[in-house]
Amino acid sequence: MQNNKTIDEIMNFLPPKIQWLLSRCISDHILNVEEIRLRLNKPLIISGSNWDFFIDSNGFLTKDIKNAYVTSKDDIKKASEIIQGFSVYSFGEELKNGYITIPGGHRIGVSGKTILNNGNVKIIKDISFINYRIAREIIGAADKVIPYVIDPTSTIYNTLIISPPQCGKTTLLRDMIRQLSNGIKTLNIKGFKIGLVDERSEIAACFLGEPRNDVGIRTDVLDACPKAQGIIMLIRSMSPDIIATDEIGKDEDAQALMEGANAGVKIITTMHGCDIDDLHRKIELKKIHSNYFQRIIVLGKSKGVGTIEKIYDREGKILYLST
Repeated sequence: MQNNKTIDEIMNFLPPKIQWLLSRCISDHILNVEEIRLRLNKPLIISGSNWDFFIDSNGFLTKDIKNAYVTSKDDIKKASEIIQGFSVYSFGEELKNGYITIPGGHRIGVSGKTILNNGNVKIIKDISFINYRIAREIIGAADKVIPYVIDPTSTIYNTLIISPPQCGKTTLLRDMIRQLSNGIKTLNIKGFKIGLVDERSEIAACFLGEPRNDVGIRTDVLDACPKAQGIIMLIRSMSPDIIATDEIGKDEDAQALMEGANAGVKIITTMHGCDIDDLHRKIELKKIHSNYFQRIIVLGKSKGVGTIEKIYDREGKILYLST
């Protein structure tokens, strides 16, 4: 396999046979892989933006399912053991949500039989499906949007990023944090103190307290903390200029945003959706939309993953449209 730091971070969490197959792969596709899918007694599949391939028993990519390597019970068993060995605490706690985050910000999702306690998922057992989602840090991903989020008083607008899954919202958010934290000389913008609530450990990718991704020199990270609690904690403890967090949407998240607004703290956050209409349909956020988010950035794939499709102002006027 060609040298690739991002893939190397994933390799040690794969079962030995899958490691061997990927290590033999010489295709350029492996450099851009976004997901590695293990399903019990089903073909091993790797996928990227608008493509997927099977892998044969010699490590070559193929479209012919008859030649595909079939993920065995032993592969699944060994993958589960590797993940569990990484962190017993994380395995038990994070997997209640169906995933675990590993160094580099990569997420390993699992599915199987759920065991409930008082109606809530206590643990997932008989794991049969594992998805390795590969995170990629792209320096400069926010270059196009930064001028739109800086307001004339040299602070920022409260900003929401709307994106379907796997369209780069976390990548964009991470680079916005980095640039705003470091300061932007070309725009004569000093660095901001940023409080990052990284609930899924995907943005800063902290390991033993240290961010593995570049989130800037003035960023304080609250790792693996629920967003609503984290927003309030950072406001009260770290005096941030900006609070940043990912995938907001619950009622308590909206309430925390409002408390941040009342404290004069700016917010950058994201949500799942395809356009501004999806924001209007989210009851929890609808009540704060009209007087809170001053910039709304919509991502898509019209020109590839991470395309900036539209940028709206608070009144819904389009400030930028991909052409």
